[in-house]
Amino acid sequence: MAAIRWTQRSRDDLQEVYDFISRDSPRSAEIFIDRIISSTERLSAFPQSGRALPEFPDLPYREIIVSSYRVIYRHDVEGDHVLIAAVMHGRRDLQNL
Repeated sequence: MAAIRWTQRSRDDLQEVYDFISRDSPRSAEIFIDRIISSTERLSAFPQSGRALPEFPDLPYREIIVSSYRVIYRHDVEGDHVLIAAVMHGRRDLQNL
């Protein structure tokens, strides 16, 4: 099973998502962040289960969708871990980041 690792950027992204949602409801923000994190846990057993990024199909990154957010990751086969690279709202343009 692959270990799940979060980059600093992806952790910052989670904090931004939490901050945004918690303006209306801190409890809802906690629940949603937990949902994102739990959704990534299946990647340890099934790291290729996400789809290739439509914007960059030739890159080794994949994504899973959690509600209206994209969790972007890549599987490092040699190190046997999944690296969560970013969490972003689905309306954001990935090509301009």
